[in-house]
Amino acid sequence: MSEGTPGESPRDDRPIDPDLLAPEAIGPDSFAPPTPSRPRRWDVALVIAAGGAIGGGARWLVNQALPTSTGGFPWSTFVENVTGCFLLAVVMVFLLDVWPPHRYARPFIGIGVLGGYTTFSTYTSDTRVLLDAGRPVLALAYLFGSVAVGLLAVIAGLSLTRTLAGVTPPHQRKEPS
Repeated sequence: MSEGTPGESPRDDRPIDPDLLAPEAIGPDSFAPPTPSRPRRWDVALVIAAGGAIGGGARWLVNQALPTSTGGFPWSTFVENVTGCFLLAVVMVFLLDVWPPHRYARPFIGIGVLGGYTTFSTYTSDTRVLLDAGRPVLALAYLFGSVAVGLLAVIAGLSLTRTLAGVTPPHQRKEPS
């Protein structure tokens, strides 16, 4: 990101989303902020909203299937966040290494569907409920266990998907000579 001259706002010529073409492939002003002659891209916002509705609906179904009693382990939020971590890893392998780039794929699936399905706010609220219910050990186990199991889910999702899709991890790829 270049700093520009004093008084100017910094400018970054990288694409907003890596699924988009690089600026040099389109032109230097391709990723400039919206102006009256260059409207906002509401199509992407609508795609994210549609994905969020689907993800939020899926989260509601999990909450209905796994209700949590006050002071009990919040299995629904735990399952949503851990499976969301796994699915995000699976999706990212496909989006970055298997499928060709598409303008709406990452915003719809990664931000919309999985962003609506997973929930950091409920995770922190559940921790607070456990603390208020006098269950500090369970609260800490949930707080740190969710992160640990979520990271393991990401590793499992990446490894399994790369293996099944026949994709070499980036750190093992050989540079062409």
